[in-house]
Amino acid sequence: MSANDSNFRAEQSAGSDDSIQQVHAQLQKQKPEKTDGYSMLPLVLLGLMCCAVFFGSIYLAHFSLRFDPLVYSEHANREKPGAVKVVALTRAQMGKKVFDITCIACHQANGLGVPGQYPPLIASEWVTGSEERLVRIVLHGLNGPITVEGKEYNNVMAPLGAALKDEQIANVLSYVRASWGNTASEVTPETVAKVRADTAGRNSYWTAAELLKLGN
Repeated sequence: MSANDSNFRAEQSAGSDDSIQQVHAQLQKQKPEKTDGYSMLPLVLLGLMCCAVFFGSIYLAHFSLRFDPLVYSEHANREKPGAVKVVALTRAQMGKKVFDITCIACHQANGLGVPGQYPPLIASEWVTGSEERLVRIVLHGLNGPITVEGKEYNNVMAPLGAALKDEQIANVLSYVRASWGNTASEVTPETVAKVRADTAGRNSYWTAAELLKLGN
């Protein structure tokens, strides 16, 4: 390669370098100047996005019908999963618990009692008859012979007036008067309270003869 060719190539390379530097300088002029500090716009956008996700999750939790794809109803029950719905129990239903604790050992779960020892509660005139008479037995107990459905029993029923409240006594008596085929009316706490007040001075067991003389 001749000296002239070398000089030409060197001049051409230098010209190219000058062109590149000119273009670079032009781009540098066109770049926006850097500002001091940071822009708050990305942080604001991030905050808005987080708020949208948070409140959107709450909305879906309350109104998504628990994401059930097979259910759609404008009037659907939107209670939270696991929520317990309070169901009002009847007086007799509440009385079963009292019966299971205080009465079942003698009168049995089927209400048949224990033959020869404890009388049955099924179709018994003592159970389905006078409410006040039945309350007296529960409050102060019963001692001595008693005839139920033509059969005589001679044992002791302990008084429960000190252990049970008026409402508990009303509930358990309502239970036995409405169970095992019995269809007598329920007993109210007001009836129990009245009998309790009327017999407040009594401190002994009733006998069947005494109760029958009272008539109710």
